[in-house]
Amino acid sequence: MTARISGLWSDDPASVDLLSFDAVAQTVADALLDDTLDPVALGLSGSWGSGKTTVLNLVAQELDHRKTADQKVLVIQTDPWRYDPSTGAKESLIAEVLDALAAEVASSATKTDKAKNLLVRLGKRIDWAKAIKLAAKSSLSLQIPDFDKLVELVKPKEDDKESVRGLDEFRDEFAELLGSDDLKHVRAVAVLVDDLDRCLPETVVQSLEAMRLFLAVPKMSFVIAADEERVADAIRTRFKATGRPDESDDEQQDPATLYLHKIVQTTVPLPALSHFDTQAYLLLLQMQAAAKPKQLTALVERCAQIRRDGGSIDDIGEIDGLAMDDELAFARRLTPLLYEKLRGNPRYIKRFLNDLHVRQSVASRRGISLDPGVVAKLMALEALMKAEFKLLLDWFAKGQMRDHLGSLEDEAGRPAQVDTAVAEDRADSDGASGAASRPRGAASATRSRTVTPATSGQFSQAMVRWARLAPPLRGLDLSPYLTLAASFASITLIDDSLPERLRDIAANLLSESRRAQASVTDVELDGLGDGDATDLLRHIGRTIRDQPAKQKAGANAILRIARRRPGVVTTARDALLMLPPNEITIATPIQFKIDDPAAIRSVLTTWKGKLTDGQVKRSVESALGNRGTT
Repeated sequence: MTARISGLWSDDPASVDLLSFDAVAQTVADALLDDTLDPVALGLSGSWGSGKTTVLNLVAQELDHRKTADQKVLVIQTDPWRYDPSTGAKESLIAEVLDALAAEVASSATKTDKAKNLLVRLGKRIDWAKAIKLAAKSSLSLQIPDFDKLVELVKPKEDDKESVRGLDEFRDEFAELLGSDDLKHVRAVAVLVDDLDRCLPETVVQSLEAMRLFLAVPKMSFVIAADEERVADAIRTRFKATGRPDESDDEQQDPATLYLHKIVQTTVPLPALSHFDTQAYLLLLQMQAAAKPKQLTALVERCAQIRRDGGSIDDIGEIDGLAMDDELAFARRLTPLLYEKLRGNPRYIKRFLNDLHVRQSVASRRGISLDPGVVAKLMALEALMKAEFKLLLDWFAKGQMRDHLGSLEDEAGRPAQVDTAVAEDRADSDGASGAASRPRGAASATRSRTVTPATSGQFSQAMVRWARLAPPLRGLDLSPYLTLAASFASITLIDDSLPERLRDIAANLLSESRRAQASVTDVELDGLGDGDATDLLRHIGRTIRDQPAKQKAGANAILRIARRRPGVVTTARDALLMLPPNEITIATPIQFKIDDPAAIRSVLTTWKGKLTDGQVKRSVESALGNRGTT
């Protein structure tokens, strides 16, 4: 994945339709302008982050495109979640509609007194209802005993003919207003209601009640963008319903659902992203920063056409002057997991990309240089498969990561070429008994074949499936990323296979600080039993295998122990051989001495046979030359 210059993706509704939601928006607009459905309330149902707000904006644009000079569609966008809680949701929604109509009347060519007077009367009804609600809240919060006196403050005077208490006659007067000469040019009033499923139960019910008040008046229409089940749950909570109907009874519906369906004639479900949609969305999100406007438009249209034709991401082809090979590879690589784990949710996908971008940025600034594809694969495990990621961290903490990752990729059908050079040299150093136990010619027979994929079932199917994602991780130094990820998650990496009494010694020996290394004295090392020394050496060996960046300190610690404890020299040799030869740095062979035990010196011979020509191999040969033999 290429780096984004512009930073993170905004969580705001999309300004460009990347998912062909225009088909849904056009269907909704058709229904809103269907005279046979006047008045109408439609539901636009989808989970959090599925794109409901984006579709509402597309509906508004579509209705604007369909207006004519003498037939206008007045669009009112409202969000009950943002209403002032000190006033009622019902009154707030009604007031928004009246304010929009008042602005329309003010711009009307006729400007009759009838419309003005109706607006005044309707406004007074709403003001009175708001004031009563505010007075009630004040009475409760200030513990004022005489509520009737507060009512008198907002009660209209008896001789004021224009002031009418309550909303009882609101519907008739509102219908009269919409039929007035000042609003004849308004074909329909479309109220687009967003985020109702975020609201408290009281706000949900009051907002629905306001809509019900309007829905007996021609020209009125509503689109309610919300998760239908969440709205029904709010209704149940508000009215303390006994619960949902038995799932086995398909015909039965609980009162909350019936109440909602009494208001909403039909619900348009917002489709989750398909496999292709997910691939296309990943591609388009990445290309938004890199592509020019005309290129992005062409790419969006190409994806839309492929979606209609039932094609695949491979059918995109070339967009003039637009390079997108890396972005296509990224989309192909991550789609299987994101499609399944994020259930085709656009917002979750965007959040994943933002998290990935942040992790890459922090890692880069900390000097962690991993291929972006590797970071994306690890991030997918971390974000989408938390239990499996904790298992990976556990392997890492115990120094078992490379072994387990190798076995995992074998089981996933990603076998590595058999590396016989190290195995042969190591077997030779064990002596004749080791060589005798292996049939002559066995090594040469295996040199040209690959390991057969494992079928042990050691790993979960989810883990195996993740391992099949490109790129392979076998042999890579993942320790910097995993250390960073563990710190983000506040996870302490502890090798619990190492006795607690040895953990401080190991930590100091492997520290980059010379002072910390020196704090482990020779006397302290001499005081270890052979069992503790063996455990310590194995731990250090596993650490430099999984974290090659620690090899200088690790090799120094292993050599210190081997020089002082002849009984663990073989274990020390094996610990040094855990370091992958391709990870050896120039400084490591330099630490070997002429008088090191023969088993320790044999490590240099093994490395020399494995390394290609270059500075590191010359460093090994120089260390061997100090003895004058190989």
